[in-house]
Amino acid sequence: MNTTTINLKEQWEALKADNPHLRIRNAAEQLGVSEAELLATNVGHGVTVLKEDFAALLQEVEKLGKVMALTRNDECVHERKGVYLNPDFSNPHGQVFVSEDIDLRIFINSWKFGYSVVEGDKKSFQFFGKDGLALHKIYLTKDSNEAEFEALTEKYKAPEQSSEIETESIASKSAEKPDSEIDVTGFQQAWKDLKDTHDFFMMLRKFGVSRTQALRLAPEGFAYKIDNSKVINVLEDASEKQLPIMIFVGNRGIIQIHTGEVKKTLWHQQWFNVMDPDFNLHLDTTKIAETWITKKPTDDGEVTSVEVFNKNGDFIVQFFGKRKPGNPELQEWKDLVANL
Repeated sequence: MNTTTINLKEQWEALKADNPHLRIRNAAEQLGVSEAELLATNVGHGVTVLKEDFAALLQEVEKLGKVMALTRNDECVHERKGVYLNPDFSNPHGQVFVSEDIDLRIFINSWKFGYSVVEGDKKSFQFFGKDGLALHKIYLTKDSNEAEFEALTEKYKAPEQSSEIETESIASKSAEKPDSEIDVTGFQQAWKDLKDTHDFFMMLRKFGVSRTQALRLAPEGFAYKIDNSKVINVLEDASEKQLPIMIFVGNRGIIQIHTGEVKKTLWHQQWFNVMDPDFNLHLDTTKIAETWITKKPTDDGEVTSVEVFNKNGDFIVQFFGKRKPGNPELQEWKDLVANL
């Protein structure tokens, strides 16, 4: 362990002594390092470096039984309990787990560092991007198989257990093209001609528009900006009406989806929360910059979503009514959104 690592470890210990409830993500921010660098200072003390064979490890996570999957960005945390079932890693550009509980879209090319972490009675696998940003974490629950956790840690342990890691910065997003350089007519027609919501992203790339720019340039009647406070109404109304919805939260390495009802909602300071037995959501309402209702044509009829963005135009969270391909959207969801 070199002096820099020792120094960082000492700074973190001092910070924890002053703020015992400080989360590692916030501590890293205060110390001007990444979360992965901070976690790595404890390699050999409850933290084990994993081999970069994350795809193989993930496809064995089902052995742990019921766990808690955590995916977050700076503004929103999505926690879902369940078993990692039905992995499909055949597509090099995107991997999936699909079940009622754990529903993930993974972009494994963005994953760079992985650790097995034992912190008191908490055990987890944690994965980070090349800049050290946390992408996804898998926590054991009281129903998980701890022996399998030990076995997987041993099987995927990296030969070299170093507390030093080389992170690299991620290139910032390219600037948005001026509206005058966009083929707006072509773009609006392409939107009206959509057959599947999954084609939306490819359409944005084809016309070189950013996500929020697309909503601004949408054909008339297909996107409306609404007050940011209405995000809370989505969750409160869905809870009150016992309406099953879909909640997407992600970062550049993964998207995590909850499908089902939300029951218990509550405020804590600026955070609006869902606190159900198998699903928790924590949304920092002070960081919402824009909220939009969007309508996308599909072969199954129109699909309506509520999309929430930060000041950089990045996704925070996205809401849909519960639906499966082949089924039209729930009328109750259309009504809920219309009331916003």
